[in-house]
Amino acid sequence: TNMPERGYDPEYEGVDMEEEDSLIEMSSRGNGRRSRRHLGPSSSSGGSFRYMVVGFVVALIGVYYLGLHEGKVEVDKENREKPYNVFEHGGSPSNAKPASAPAPNEGAVQEEVEEELAPKPTPNPTPRPTSKGLFTLDKLQATRAESDKLLKMLEDYYTSAEQTQNMLLKPWSAPWDFDSEVPDNADEKTPNHLRVEKIVDTIARALVTDEQKVFLMGAIGSSVAAGHDNCHYDSYESQMERLWGPVWEAAGMKFVFQNGGEGGGCGDSYKNQHYCIKQNVSPDVDIVHYEWTYFEHGQAKVEHENLIRWTQMLPKQPPVHIFNTGTLEGGDDVKLAEYYGSYGFNAFYMKTGFLLGGYDYESEKNDPDNPLDRFAWSQRGDGYHETTRYGELEEEDRRNSLGTVMRNWHPGPMGFQLTSDAFTYLYTKAILKALDLIEEDIIKGNDPRDTWTASERPILLKSNLPEPVFCDPEYCTVDEAPGCLNYELPTFGFWGARVEDPNDDLNVHIGENQNWTVWHQDNDLWYMVGKEDTAVFKNRDDKEKCRHLDACGGISAQKAEDGMVVFRLPKMEVGLVVICGCCGKDVGNAMFKTNPDIEIRYNTVLLDPETFDIWPENKCVRLLQRFPTHGRESETPTGHAYLSIKVVNDMSSVVRISHV
Repeated sequence: TNMPERGYDPEYEGVDMEEEDSLIEMSSRGNGRRSRRHLGPSSSSGGSFRYMVVGFVVALIGVYYLGLHEGKVEVDKENREKPYNVFEHGGSPSNAKPASAPAPNEGAVQEEVEEELAPKPTPNPTPRPTSKGLFTLDKLQATRAESDKLLKMLEDYYTSAEQTQNMLLKPWSAPWDFDSEVPDNADEKTPNHLRVEKIVDTIARALVTDEQKVFLMGAIGSSVAAGHDNCHYDSYESQMERLWGPVWEAAGMKFVFQNGGEGGGCGDSYKNQHYCIKQNVSPDVDIVHYEWTYFEHGQAKVEHENLIRWTQMLPKQPPVHIFNTGTLEGGDDVKLAEYYGSYGFNAFYMKTGFLLGGYDYESEKNDPDNPLDRFAWSQRGDGYHETTRYGELEEEDRRNSLGTVMRNWHPGPMGFQLTSDAFTYLYTKAILKALDLIEEDIIKGNDPRDTWTASERPILLKSNLPEPVFCDPEYCTVDEAPGCLNYELPTFGFWGARVEDPNDDLNVHIGENQNWTVWHQDNDLWYMVGKEDTAVFKNRDDKEKCRHLDACGGISAQKAEDGMVVFRLPKMEVGLVVICGCCGKDVGNAMFKTNPDIEIRYNTVLLDPETFDIWPENKCVRLLQRFPTHGRESETPTGHAYLSIKVVNDMSSVVRISHV
């Protein structure tokens, strides 16, 4: 609900100020006519002439004053073509007295009524608060209205506010509560209070920072995050862009969700992908999503904690939210959600969201006459609806496809819709709290940018992080997230390592043959789309929206004449150096560790393969656990460390590096 502006007088509501001017003008004219009517001739003939003379003189005087008054009214109208502004002129037109007083007759009674009905001025009005910066009060109110509309739509769709919250805010490692009273003592705040504050803070800073034009989210993960076996258009990230976008448009911004999900065919997993958070998605993300449901088997507590801590070293200190397709069963994420409440961490469980809506899936599944498992592969309808909201507008074949809850192990559009709805509902609740805080600042006469702008965000150092629970402090307590060069697609951020120009004077191997080439898997439009959607879209003009973004890639060599590739490494805090191969889950050993036809050097010093280990995934080899402390390899005369891989003999199979 929009709040009345400061200085706003409710008596002015619905009053047409131009009509009010006309009322004053007609009243004056009426008074003039009524005055003349009471100066008419008497029944005495003897005094007729005298009365005519007196009447003529009085009429002249009346005409004079009437004309003078009407002229003033006309001037007044010229100066007020728009509604009267009590702040500009210091009073209401109802204060103005007519140039000639009306006769004590019915006209006076009429004018008393008009004065009683006329709008009264606000005594000592408070000027309407003005916002500073690009996020104006008008944008604030428009954003609030769009947010309220979105919440109402979702609460109607899920039948009530209570059921919506059950399905969208409760199926988390730590359920969200936006109505819990915040204690005055900061030490008494619960992890829920801290978690809500972090999300609200993140959104408030985005809204009031003049330089920020986009609210940016980024997801890393597996083929589930990528949306495989569906059109890319139906992934939860794409659905969320369409659902939440209008809220940010009302704020004068844009909402973008970078989908960095990738199929398992390249050999990656949760163990190695999160090291590339700064390249797979933009380091300027406001919120990070992560999904590796089918690979983790409850064993990813170290990786989750790594990511929570590393993201706090990014410019906007984004919270991490995990998407899990299954059911909530406690585990390490519950501990992490409590421990890292102030950093906003939490994990959402899709199937639990369906279950908390109250539909009796078990009875339906165990029906002896007509058993139906809503979560079986290719099953349509989630028990609450038969298709997605946008599917209701489609033709039958597409509408049926959009009603799929689980394609196979991958969710279908119905599963992704619930997921999109859950994240959108959560963040829209946070937006409304952020708007209240910003508006409160404006009403107090403060510039909200002094509180909320991105430049005022406190800088977080590794020393500010709590002691880790699961991760190795050598790697997870750092001032910078790891740097990464990832040749797989898609990537939205910045590389860490880079291939050095063979002719650059700083190249420590200048003059050596350096002919490695970059390769990417050539996927067609229907790659990982799924047979059902391929049939639906094959002859449609909008088929391009089905195309997935992910593809395997690497920098490759096979012959001795290809020589070497030289990587200039980024600034490092620990000195951990890892390379990964493409493509497959177990290529690290044969491609790098035990390959007799390549040489690997660090700062020109040949490394001993016996010191390598397969880490953190089987496609990867850890070359250095930390910086060398002595010898040539510990020296960096150019200010940079260099890694080189050289083909010394022709090989029967290609060496292909996907990550450094």
